[in-house]
Amino acid sequence: MNRLMIAVLLYSMQINVFAENEFSVFAGGCFWCMEKPFDKLDGVIATISGYTGGHTENPTYNQTSTGTTGHYEALQIEYDPEKVSYEKLLEVFWKNIDPFDAIGQFCDKGPQYRAAIFTKNDKEKELATKSKEALQAKLNGKANIVTEILLAKRFYDAEEYHQDYYKKNPVRYRYYRYGCGRDKRLEKVEALVNGK
Repeated sequence: MNRLMIAVLLYSMQINVFAENEFSVFAGGCFWCMEKPFDKLDGVIATISGYTGGHTENPTYNQTSTGTTGHYEALQIEYDPEKVSYEKLLEVFWKNIDPFDAIGQFCDKGPQYRAAIFTKNDKEKELATKSKEALQAKLNGKANIVTEILLAKRFYDAEEYHQDYYKKNPVRYRYYRYGCGRDKRLEKVEALVNGK
């Protein structure tokens, strides 16, 4: 009997040692282009393309693409905080958006394509604000960051054909990314941030 109780106690203690996964939400324009940079990170469990920040329940892509639902195309990231920090997620976010564009991202314009960080608690808000302020300070007044930090709202998964688009449709994805000028603009943003 004692062995059984000890085994149960040890097992329950072992479960508590493992940290629970966290979820964070970022909007960076077309959600297809935001999955890959986060998927590469050790500690990211999953990325889900979807919609958040709006007033329509269960929005579809067709509804969201009109720009009238208030939703952003966004990415929900499930991650292990023991392997990757929220600060690292913020770093990857900033490197993959144009923080100076208030009307969309790259070739995609409209309220659904704006960049934003959706925070679920005061700690995330504090870290997001600090990261934005640090980036703004590096600019030395050359440009103003317009990316918003907003309170997280309900996240709705996008349709299945949007999930892992860069894996399922690699040729179309690369053509879209190139045609949209995303990488060229990211190079210019990086040069501006780094004073080049």
